[in-house]
Amino acid sequence: MKYNLNRLELFHTDRGSEFKKQLIDQALKTFDIERSLSAKGTPYDNAVAEATFKIIKTEFVSGRVFNSQQELDLELFDYVNWFNNIRIHGSLNYLTPNEYKHKH
Repeated sequence: MKYNLNRLELFHTDRGSEFKKQLIDQALKTFDIERSLSAKGTPYDNAVAEATFKIIKTEFVSGRVFNSQQELDLELFDYVNWFNNIRIHGSLNYLTPNEYKHKH
């Protein structure tokens, strides 16, 4: 499967040494992709990103094969809709994220 890197606008990483590689910097510059970093000493936004990607990997992607980018895009859209509007979350008093957002 080919993916056009010119469509990407943002690449989020933490400040780990594996992301300080010159090759990554060159690729981002070549494709005009902006790097998103946590503020030094403030990793909270990175923790949210990592938790989100872990949930997507374990609940949505694990063991699945997508036959096309379009299939992945459509199924991911459905999953995110389910996650935000149907799935209840114990940490949100058993509300969906959208219900919680509208109540608070």
